[in-house]
Amino acid sequence: MHYSIRHVTRFRYSAPVRESVMELRMQPRSEGPQTLRSFQISTSPRAQLYAYTDHLGNAVYHFNLLREHEELRIEAQAVVELSAFPVRPEALDQLEWGRYNNYNLQDDHFDMQGPSKFARLSPELLTFMKIAELEKPQGDPLTAMKTLQRAIYDSFEYQSGITEVHSPIEHALRERRGVCQDFAHVMLGMCRSLKIPARYVSGYLYCGATDQLIGWQATHAWCEVYLPGLGWRGLDPTNNRVADDHYVKLAIGRDYADVAPVKGHYKGSSAVNRQMQVEVSVTAVET
Repeated sequence: MHYSIRHVTRFRYSAPVRESVMELRMQPRSEGPQTLRSFQISTSPRAQLYAYTDHLGNAVYHFNLLREHEELRIEAQAVVELSAFPVRPEALDQLEWGRYNNYNLQDDHFDMQGPSKFARLSPELLTFMKIAELEKPQGDPLTAMKTLQRAIYDSFEYQSGITEVHSPIEHALRERRGVCQDFAHVMLGMCRSLKIPARYVSGYLYCGATDQLIGWQATHAWCEVYLPGLGWRGLDPTNNRVADDHYVKLAIGRDYADVAPVKGHYKGSSAVNRQMQVEVSVTAVET
């Protein structure tokens, strides 16, 4: 399956600003069954782009626009190929729990076991886990992770406008509402409380004519959990679904703070207001 992706971000300012400094993580990764076939990024006004790869293997573009402007437009276009995912078991052996040790885990796994800015064990999360009887889910690690995923799907309502991109998980936990970013952070916190390495994934979700998937209208977020016998496996609590060839991976990190598609700041009058608009389209294409 090949996907054509177009991602446009527009910033509009209430008065001219003199400088915009931006960092972008908008290039899909090439790993596993996913292969990036083409990618280009452009800005208006035009800016000189620079690129590097961060410590997690994410492609990062950055620029400093040093001219007065009232609008900034960033457009990324990509073509990604997703081959068939390998057939994987629906459950694992109970002995898999014993493989979470220094012999099977590396530094990058330990980095995804500890708390982070948006994914941490809080009193509200502990209360949720206790009420939902998730303090020690039954079964092997994969079955346990699917139980956590299902619990979030059943307990929370998807509703935009309840939280913001920098909202802590306590906000969504109190409201029992939020968006994919919130649900991914809640699941990360629970996985890490069980000492299972888990990482945040930003990307896109393809929704065909017959699919009933939540979150396809913009960038999407889900989790990957590490299973020593299988490697990293994607789980989407927003849709209670194992990540498959409908999911295009952009970047990975400890939480949203590591992988925001667009972040930066501008210089101008303190009275200037900024509005952001995002448009995303993911289309299946013939090759």
